Amino acid sequence: MLGREAIRKQRRDRRKENLGNKASTTEKDTGLPYPHRLNFYDTPPKDEVSLEEFEQWAIDRLRVLGEIETCLFRNNTTPEIDATLRKLLDKYLPLNSNLSIPDSERSPRRFAGLTSERKKDHYSHFILRLAFARTEDLRTRFTRTETILFRHRFTTDDTTERAEFMNSLELNSETVGSDEKAELAEELKAVLISGSKMPAEKARQLFEQEQYLKVEWERVSNLVESRKVFLRKGNAYVPNSMLLSLVMAEFTKRLDDSLIKTARALPRLDEDDRLIPILNHLSKGFTAPEYNSSASPGALGGDAITAAQIDGLSANFPLCMKNLHTAVRRDKHLRHFGRLQYGLFLKGIGLTIDEALLFWRQAFSKFTDDQFNKEYRYNIRHTYGLQGAGRNYKPFSCQQILMDHPPGTGESHGCPYRHFSVENLTLAMSALMGVEDRSVVSGVKQDVAAKKYHLACNRVFEHLHEKELKREKDAGGGGGGGGGGGGRETIIHPNEYFDRSWSLKNPGKKGENTNGGATQIKDEDVTMS
Repeated sequence: MLGREAIRKQRRDRRKENLGNKASTTEKDTGLPYPHRLNFYDTPPKDEVSLEEFEQWAIDRLRVLGEIETCLFRNNTTPEIDATLRKLLDKYLPLNSNLSIPDSERSPRRFAGLTSERKKDHYSHFILRLAFARTEDLRTRFTRTETILFRHRFTTDDTTERAEFMNSLELNSETVGSDEKAELAEELKAVLISGSKMPAEKARQLFEQEQYLKVEWERVSNLVESRKVFLRKGNAYVPNSMLLSLVMAEFTKRLDDSLIKTARALPRLDEDDRLIPILNHLSKGFTAPEYNSSASPGALGGDAITAAQIDGLSANFPLCMKNLHTAVRRDKHLRHFGRLQYGLFLKGIGLTIDEALLFWRQAFSKFTDDQFNKEYRYNIRHTYGLQGAGRNYKPFSCQQILMDHPPGTGESHGCPYRHFSVENLTLAMSALMGVEDRSVVSGVKQDVAAKKYHLACNRVFEHLHEKELKREKDAGGGGGGGGGGGGRETIIHPNEYFDRSWSLKNPGKKGENTNGGATQIKDEDVTMS
């Protein structure tokens, strides 16, 4: 009898014979280094990339993986996750198929765009693999989100291209011929209709249309456990309709193995002081991407807002900024980090330096003009890049507020969802945001207990804008205001919260300066957290 290794060798030889040892048509005709849209990431990249590409590509991919995590936290359905991913991938990680280029226009030059997309996808995966291989928890998180991303791409891939990709994998599989299928017809048909009330005639038609792949049963243990495949002599007979389970199991297994190998190699990177800070930063979890309000539904345009409009606009502030606004109105003062966090936020929504000086002078009314000019005027101008080294400071993202400078006694900055006690948070949501709904408050408490502070803030946003989001969804806008399902992105920047809130509360006024306006937060004014 042949041993297992001999049988595997026979299968590999048979597969090579069937393929004729030829590259795919696409690779042969175009010379693409990435012939397939799908990728198992088995081969590490070897070309050089700039540090800017290294960091930005990783941030873009992490933006997608972070949103997948958010969908999982919210228990979104597969269609809801797919709706979210379609929008995000077009924006941050596009990956077009070979068929997106007509046959009449195919040439190496025309395929350069596809190569660029696939190179970014390939490299960004391996960069994040370095960042997330450090601990078991990070590896689990990375594998879970990458597997869902792969599933989305696999199910949306062109049938022909997907078949070519399957042929390129070393799965030690074998197509079940018509004779063997006929020989095992009763057994295969019984498994096909097991647990269902399918009529016999429909079962027969499905069986006749179905194609089968024979693989070692260990590769599809999940299907074996659920009795969805027929077993014979150590092989599982997998119908094409269940190929996804086979491919997903293989993708997960290979990625898990690769992450462990990467973890063992990480100590060799410790001497590279260029990469380690970037990798450490990426591995913190949720990274805020660049936010540009000009691309947001909430961008108002028009003239800059005035100091007199801040009180009215505060109705559209997130809880962190509403708390700071309330504190400065109450105490006629804010300490340094509170002024910095709130001042940069106001700068981000469009408050000019002249109006900012007016706002803070009026807010700090218990101080004399001389005291204000000596103690505060310089710092306000400094944040606008008009004093000191001329650095143009950027509005803080949610991640920066969560991670940097936790508030101490007498300070009002920070994130209320993280830094307030449960009792104080409940009171603040009621007094400052008007949130009284018990189910919302309970959900926020659960999010906070699980350290999902972004979700808590988004939960409040969706509650406060429930009617507007429904109206937008009914109008075909996709409900672009909150995070989670239905293709919406999670809000991860206070200025984004304001933009979306104002836009939803003031439909049809985009571009007008009614009740205030948000100027653009330019790319150079924004940093990742």
